[in-house]
Amino acid sequence: MKKKKGKKKMWIILGCVAVFLLLQWLFIGYRFSFGPFKSLGDIRMAKLPGNAESYGMDQLETMEVSPLQGKKILFLGSSVTYGAASLREGIPEHFAVRLGAEVTKEAVSGTTLTDDSNSSYVHRLLAKVDPATPYSLVVVQLSTNDAGKNKPLGEVSDSRNKEDFDTKTVTGAIEYIIAYSHDTWGCPVVFYTGSRYDSEAYAAMVERLMELQTKWGIGVLDLWSDEAFNRISDADRALYMYDPIHPTKAGYREWWCPEMERQLLNYLT
Repeated sequence: MKKKKGKKKMWIILGCVAVFLLLQWLFIGYRFSFGPFKSLGDIRMAKLPGNAESYGMDQLETMEVSPLQGKKILFLGSSVTYGAASLREGIPEHFAVRLGAEVTKEAVSGTTLTDDSNSSYVHRLLAKVDPATPYSLVVVQLSTNDAGKNKPLGEVSDSRNKEDFDTKTVTGAIEYIIAYSHDTWGCPVVFYTGSRYDSEAYAAMVERLMELQTKWGIGVLDLWSDEAFNRISDADRALYMYDPIHPTKAGYREWWCPEMERQLLNYLT
């Protein structure tokens, strides 16, 4: 009798967990316009002042002299690269127009650098990105999901061999992506951070990224550290950000991307 009660209790718990996960998936899908809620979410997102058509990337002008004119750029990231709160129009689209470049956007919302699923940055880099494509630049988002999911930070390795890195940690995954990109394409690798929000874990990831910049000579488009950059009015923040992490079109075009462009050109030239 006790065994039956124990099994019943276990099934109730599993059922509650399943319902919780389903509700969470439905909520995230509605909030960030994917899955069955994509069309409904797009309608809602389009009503945001920061997603007005006037902020579209197609209205940007290509710079007269671009170091990446006609070149191929790979963008690897999660929801911020995807443009989850901006109708999928953000950083890759900005640089495609401004730099006159051909971009590949390998971005999936909710994914992590740490390689513990078939949607991680590392897994998708190996499984979905054609190594024969002659990329001239690889741009990687320092994902907030690793911070939010409390992924282990790990340690900086003494090695430069990609087989030596623990990709189950944030640091190991970053080092693997850098080493793989250098070995495969021999091109510059640039990571970018998000703007400031309340997260000690992400702050630690940014600090670690700076250490890796010293080791590898990578570019870092740092939107996190500059106090002046992050000191914007409440009105601008309401226009630019859907939440503390995800920009609207206006946030990308008017706030993030001009600064990223400045830092990128300084690094490349």
